Amino acid sequence: MEARHQILFRQMETYRTELLDAVLPVTEEEADFVPPGFNNNIRWNLGHVYLDQFLWLETLTKEKQNVPHEFHSWFGFGSSPADFTAETPSLETIKRLLAEQPGGIKERYGERMDETFPATEMGMHTIEQVLVRTIFHEGMHLQKVMDIRQQLSNAVRKQV
Repeated sequence: MEARHQILFRQMETYRTELLDAVLPVTEEEADFVPPGFNNNIRWNLGHVYLDQFLWLETLTKEKQNVPHEFHSWFGFGSSPADFTAETPSLETIKRLLAEQPGGIKERYGERMDETFPATEMGMHTIEQVLVRTIFHEGMHLQKVMDIRQQLSNAVRKQV
C-alpha cells in the first residue's frame, strides 16, 4: 500500500476515534435528544456517518456493502429520528459498527485505492477520492454531535 494511502487510512481511523470519543459519555437517552433548532440527534448523526461512507463506496464501485437495508430509512439523506422504530440500532450497536468500519474498509479496499471507476455525480473516480469526501463529511457530523452535547449540557444546567 502506498504511503499516501496509509496516511489516509490513519486519518480515517483517527477521526473515527475522535467521533467515538465524543460520544463516550453519552447515554442512550441523551443520544436521542433533539435540541430546539436541530433536526436530528446524536444517534441519527452516528448512524448517518456509518451509512454514508458505505453508500459512497457502493455508489462508486457498484459492490454491495454489508449494511442492513433499514439503515436507509433510519439514517439516509432526508430521514430523521421520527423514522426510528423499535428495531433501530442502539447507541452501543452503532458505536460498535463505527469502530469496526475503518478496518473493514481498509481490508476490502486497501489495495484498490487507485482503481478507476466511472465517475460519481460528484466526479469521484477512485476509492481514495471517496474516502477523502467521507472523512470530510464525518467531520461535519462530529461538529453536530459536539453542538448537541453542548445543548445537552445547557439543558442540564437550566434544570439545576
